[in-house]
Amino acid sequence: MRSLTAEDGVDALERLEEQPVGAVILDLGLPRLRGEDVGREMAAHHTARNIPIVVVTGSDTAKLNLDDFACVLTKPVTAEALIRAVRNCLRHA
Repeated sequence: MRSLTAEDGVDALERLEEQPVGAVILDLGLPRLRGEDVGREMAAHHTARNIPIVVVTGSDTAKLNLDDFACVLTKPVTAEALIRAVRNCLRHA
């Protein structure tokens, strides 16, 4: 599996425009543009709306619309749990 990284939410959206990906691992606590906003922007963009999003967060997820994301993991997250979630997303994409 190859991965790309982004410094913040704005950088993540710019990278998605430049480089298509199979899935996104998204932290909700990103600087400059929060993870929830990145998810909304992706959903509104025709080339990114079908990319599954795995949310990894230490924040309270009660206010999240869980239907917007393929999977939500609460920190701390093991590498094995993250890999399982991404593989599951890719199988069901």
